[in-house]
Amino acid sequence: MHRLDDPRPPRVDYLTVLPTVVIVGAGFGGLRAARALRRVPVQVVLVDQHNYHLFQPLLYQVATAGLEPEEIAKPVRAILRGQMNLEFRMVSVTGIDLGERRVLTDDHPIPYDFLIVSPGAQTNFFGLAGVEQHGFGLKDVADAVSLRNHVLTCFERSMLEPDAERRRALLTFVVVGGGPTGVEMAGALSELIRLVLVKDYPRLNLKDARVLLLEAGDRLLAGMPPRLSEAAAATLWKKHVEVRHSATVADFDGSSTRLKSGEVIPARTLVWAAGVRAAPLAERLGLPTGRLGRVLVGPTLQLASHPEVFVVGDAACLETQGAPLPMMAPVAMQMAETAADNIARQLRGAPAVAFRYRDPGQLATIGRNAAVAYIRGIAFTGFPAWAVWLVVHLIQLIGFRNKLFVLINWAWDYFFYERAVRLITR
Repeated sequence: MHRLDDPRPPRVDYLTVLPTVVIVGAGFGGLRAARALRRVPVQVVLVDQHNYHLFQPLLYQVATAGLEPEEIAKPVRAILRGQMNLEFRMVSVTGIDLGERRVLTDDHPIPYDFLIVSPGAQTNFFGLAGVEQHGFGLKDVADAVSLRNHVLTCFERSMLEPDAERRRALLTFVVVGGGPTGVEMAGALSELIRLVLVKDYPRLNLKDARVLLLEAGDRLLAGMPPRLSEAAAATLWKKHVEVRHSATVADFDGSSTRLKSGEVIPARTLVWAAGVRAAPLAERLGLPTGRLGRVLVGPTLQLASHPEVFVVGDAACLETQGAPLPMMAPVAMQMAETAADNIARQLRGAPAVAFRYRDPGQLATIGRNAAVAYIRGIAFTGFPAWAVWLVVHLIQLIGFRNKLFVLINWAWDYFFYERAVRLITR
């Protein structure tokens, strides 16, 4: 019975009406699963520690003063407002009781008949404590805003710094990781400095400013053909980004970056884009995990010991052709659709189907008029790839308002060489 003096709304027991599907995580996988279940006779409970869905592929543009956070994020309740069989709860998941079929949270346990686990990923610092403490990851809004504040603050402090060596360290920015995030971050940061901040700080000698992209492997964008890797590196050099291959970071103390080769790079900024691993919840399930803490699942995305539980997205380890699927948004969304379909099939008494990944291709932008693309076996670069990148990301953004504001900011930046959000906030 609900007490009259209890300020919380009364809880409704949906188990007496319809089977309950609990979805953990409102990222690409969780949101797609919730939408896919809108016409299935179930009650959906979507839980996340944040009340918004974040379009992470554009997070680096928040960090480089191009976009505001609210332009790439949208409240979950607004996105799913018209879905009558869905309830959203903003809680932190602390664990899952597989035996009792309950999701444990920092509020109340949530019982389920079916469970879709899609907690996403976290930055993988590979045990480098100094990098984790002093460097900048790029996984959430707070990370991006902190990095933007830091970069702009470095320029403000450079204006006041009389010592040339310290000033050069303030204006040296190290990006670690040659994947799409690292390439895009390095290109955007260089353009912010060379095209925008050069006008804001005319008294600074921006020849002292450096952007370095460090990659431990022998080429950038390892998932793309070598020709595109070379094109990306060449374009970055033209945009004044120093690309280093076979450069492995050993430590960062907030003042300098030390490489395994022994080289020391004085720099006050290190952006870590060198890898991710499954969110901590995946390892707390007490189930067999594969590389990067990802939960081992069968072809139908179910747990072998608990067929009512599905794991999708970055937390799921499903091997195809001898290697796990990449930790990317298209994989998470397609997995979510398969998991939702298999729940609907179970309710009808039909057998579950195996997941089949359809690769939509890969894109990476390197800045103004420059990108690389590999779609259905076709590789292309330059302006055509950049135009495709713009269209694809604009279409994938959720909400007409977000699409409109992002398009306006992109156009303003393109025609006037002006970033919209050069604010230092606290």
